[in-house]
Amino acid sequence: MEKIRGFEIAKGFENQDIHLPIRKTKYSAGYDIEAAEDTVVPSFKKGANPTLIKTGLKAYMQDDEVLLLYNRSSNPKKKGLILANSVGVIDKDYYGNSDNDGHIMFAFYNIKDEDITIKKGEAIGQAIFQKFLTVDNDNAEGERKGGFGSTNEK
Repeated sequence: MEKIRGFEIAKGFENQDIHLPIRKTKYSAGYDIEAAEDTVVPSFKKGANPTLIKTGLKAYMQDDEVLLLYNRSSNPKKKGLILANSVGVIDKDYYGNSDNDGHIMFAFYNIKDEDITIKKGEAIGQAIFQKFLTVDNDNAEGERKGGFGSTNEK
């Protein structure tokens, strides 16, 4: 079978009972993503970095596609979790990168007064594959040099 788009287990997570994402209903756009391990998301403090929740997953896709990561609609109210970047963007060339094999992580802030524990296997967000367009004079030829947050590195 030709690989068009999908999810795989990232290196280092092969024997950790990671579940590949699924859509729960016929008309769902998003694939539900689970946490790869228990993680505590501390209550927000000014100047704090977001907590990265590991998924143990990587994603492959076509040249004109992107994987977008969204929060679960229930997370802000029930758990106080908001995505630090509003929407995560996973580019095609993130897959298999030399730094982290394309391991997908969700960056959360916790706006509740108490720390929140996310359990392994708990649904934390959803991922949607989407086509994108480029402009007429696009000539991007750069190559990714690493993993998370590396596209601006020289």
